[in-house]
Amino acid sequence: MRVGLGVTGGIAAYKAAELLRLLQDRGLDVQVVMSAGARNFVTPLTFAALSGHKVISQVFGEGEQEPNVESAIEHIAVAQAIDALVIAPATANVIAKIAHGIADDFLTTLVLATKAPIIIAPAMNVDMWENAATQRNVEVLRTRGFKVIEPEEGYLACGMTGAGRLASVNTIAQAVFETLQVRDDLKGETILVTAGPTEEALDPVRYLTNRSSGKMGYALAEASQRRGAKVLLVSGPTRLQAPSGISVEFVRTTAEMAEAVFRHVDQATVVLMAAAVVDFAPTKVQTEKIKKQGGLLTVTLKPTLDILAEVARRRKPHQIIVGFAAETGQVLENAAAKLREKQLDLTVANDVTQPGAGFDSDTNIVTLVFPDGRTKPFEKMSKLDVAHLILNAVVELRSKLTPAVRE
Repeated sequence: MRVGLGVTGGIAAYKAAELLRLLQDRGLDVQVVMSAGARNFVTPLTFAALSGHKVISQVFGEGEQEPNVESAIEHIAVAQAIDALVIAPATANVIAKIAHGIADDFLTTLVLATKAPIIIAPAMNVDMWENAATQRNVEVLRTRGFKVIEPEEGYLACGMTGAGRLASVNTIAQAVFETLQVRDDLKGETILVTAGPTEEALDPVRYLTNRSSGKMGYALAEASQRRGAKVLLVSGPTRLQAPSGISVEFVRTTAEMAEAVFRHVDQATVVLMAAAVVDFAPTKVQTEKIKKQGGLLTVTLKPTLDILAEVARRRKPHQIIVGFAAETGQVLENAAAKLREKQLDLTVANDVTQPGAGFDSDTNIVTLVFPDGRTKPFEKMSKLDVAHLILNAVVELRSKLTPAVRE
């Protein structure tokens, strides 16, 4: 998850460094954007050192840097990359510009360019805060869907006392976490997630696999991290970028995935087996490329190891095991059979022939199947939202364990 942190020219600008740290502590990647005025209070080097990214403030490059295509469209790239934008502190001036659609620097241009949710934390003199123009501008932002963190009352830098002091960084950080669905209900859990397909070689250039993109497993890893869990991700070959701050082990074959899972499973309290493991492998791998001129080809297949069944067989009393059933027919019957035969705590079933629920889709349509026979069907939604629904069920299952078993 990537957050844009806008810093404007107020005495409270130094507090943005502490806010940055709080966001990073929850696994968020932070891109700092400073107004020209903010640079008079805190140097960009401070934020660059803390964030690990260059700090951006000018639309067409910094200092004597020659304007180029990259710098000219950078605000668009950042706008598309961030999942939320928080401006803290937000001065009366920048609030007025945003309310009136003015885009005369990188930060205000970013506000217009991004579709990510925006959080504003005002900080200013009490009279400026109470001024009718400022209050009108703030109300305009609220009606547009901006989340405004009201300033606190207290002693101000100008020597006056009243409303206008920047809200606590903990309050601002919590608003970001709520916006991004970052919670603490899985704090203390170690969650092992498998994702993506596996591959089984046919010859040196060909292999058997399936159409899994890994998106569901990666969404589960990201959602688990957002909710405070330590996450171990075992991933087959995908085109996805590994979530920031998550331990990832990349594998290719079913045997490699099994070895990685068995090595990590004992330390896991929750296991989410979202990988689409290849069910069959050639009994013999050809040492040279199979030539088309050879005519009709017969390949004999053998079953691969059932990793989920083995994980369930080795399970410890405190572990919660979740399986996935990607089906093309008799979806609920097959999902229930998998849950029963492997003694799982939950099965996530989906019909991959449905539009918006198949492989490589950004959305999914699932039904949760429980051991007591309950089913919970859900409408089409993003895979990240599906991941949170699954984790909600995990939290529910965990709450039903006795304290002795939980330990």
